[in-house]
Amino acid sequence: MEIFNTPADFVQKLIDRIHEEDVELETLNVMILGKTGVGKSTLVNNMFREKVAEIGVGKPVTDKIRQYVKPDFPLTIYDTPGLELGGENTIEKLLEEAIGVIKQGIKSGEIGKAIHCIWYCVSTPSHRFEQSEVEFLKRFLDETEYFNVPVIVVLTQSYSKKDADELKKEIEKENLKIVNVVPVLAEDYYFDDEDPPKKAFGLDTLSEIMCSVIPEAVQKTFVAVQCVSLELKKSKARAAVKAAVAGSFAEGFAPLPFADAAMLIPTQVGMIAGITVIFGLDINKSFLTSFVTATIGSAGATVLGRTIVSNLVKLIPGVGTAAGGVISGATAGLLTIALGEAYIRIMEMVYKGEIRKEELYSEEGKDIMKQLFQNELKKKR
Repeated sequence: MEIFNTPADFVQKLIDRIHEEDVELETLNVMILGKTGVGKSTLVNNMFREKVAEIGVGKPVTDKIRQYVKPDFPLTIYDTPGLELGGENTIEKLLEEAIGVIKQGIKSGEIGKAIHCIWYCVSTPSHRFEQSEVEFLKRFLDETEYFNVPVIVVLTQSYSKKDADELKKEIEKENLKIVNVVPVLAEDYYFDDEDPPKKAFGLDTLSEIMCSVIPEAVQKTFVAVQCVSLELKKSKARAAVKAAVAGSFAEGFAPLPFADAAMLIPTQVGMIAGITVIFGLDINKSFLTSFVTATIGSAGATVLGRTIVSNLVKLIPGVGTAAGGVISGATAGLLTIALGEAYIRIMEMVYKGEIRKEELYSEEGKDIMKQLFQNELKKKR
């Protein structure tokens, strides 16, 4: 069992675990198809929290397909050329190369090298899904059906929701073997004679649909690297809290001797590290120190383990002091849930810009975190 003698030990372990969690994320691989000028780069750069599509010119994977990556960011974009490029057998060549990349990834046997999702982009202002695109996509879907890679048709540049809905209906009439057709306006658009701008929409829907169809092994990666759906992040974070409770306390919540109370701390380290990675925020040692001292240190404990538990249980209505040196597993679970939920709320506040991380370093900021934690402890679950 790991020993944490001071809050500083806890914080350092948190930093180490966050790094481990980051390194362990499998790379998410997305292939993008569609005509030139449909806004693929705009789509990518607004979906993810790092602007991968702006990094250089990409690394060539085949004669025509290029791979875009960013150091220490677990995402790879495979960008294909527009279907209208000149030259004999251009479509045939693109089909061959795109399918070859998919096959190569599967042949590697590594989840981090497989293509996990394909976006086929169609520009809504074009008002049509050309027959050449229909034929290309049908052939592509037929030849890749065995590999079970989900394909989503994304209607980009959807300035008019009415036009997007009409185009969506036209594409759906083709009965293609796709996951869905999703209209998107990737960023706010300013018309010359319109104020305010046309607001962006659809990326959160695309995010949720995509997360539901990609392999489970890369779902955490996707939730971490996407920046458009806070609900996805909160949902995944709450799953991490539940897993922490379920993994540490036996079914039925057996009593936990104070002598073994230190087992709570490594569990909470893993939970908080996991939540941090899910939100994808740049969290530093100062922030973590403030959180730990405002929550775990809020009861005045200077030594982690049974001392902290014996103090914290006094904050929970109806628990008071534990008799016989034993707390129930339910109480231990409540401590972990409260800590996790308070941390999720803090991450949400920072993510939404309701508070800056730097503000949390102050005594006022610590009071906010302390109150959030104590409010969670007092909730009846």
